[in-house]
Amino acid sequence: MHLKKKKLKILIMGLPGSGKTTLAKKLKKKIKCHWINADNVRRKFKDWDFSRKGVIRQARRMGQLANKSKNKIIIADFICPYNEGRKLFSPNIIIWMDTIKKGRLSTFDKTFQKPKKFDLRLKTKNLINNTKKVNDFLKKKIIK
Repeated sequence: MHLKKKKLKILIMGLPGSGKTTLAKKLKKKIKCHWINADNVRRKFKDWDFSRKGVIRQARRMGQLANKSKNKIIIADFICPYNEGRKLFSPNIIIWMDTIKKGRLSTFDKTFQKPKKFDLRLKTKNLINNTKKVNDFLKKKIIK
């Protein structure tokens, strides 16, 4: 596969429990990519600060890790609740998991800023359908 761009950074974002990691794991099996999971990154850096400052720091860190990746396709799944964090991560594609009204961690229920710009919005927690929708969408971005 050849990309239209040199590197494709895909952000899968949404409230805690919306299905981000489940979708990212499934996509990783389907396409050759580097997967960056927020919980794994927090574990590695021993940083479980979910304050606004901590969340912004995490978005910056996730962006740095994605930029350092040698892979052409990077999938990162994290809450990314603030517009500022999305700008710092700087994705080519935003997939918004808008599948729940309240998250597993109530911390973000009131502070989560719904994205004004996104490439794909998934509204149900149907892994098979969501994987197909994302896969079909990505085929348009990737030249075989």
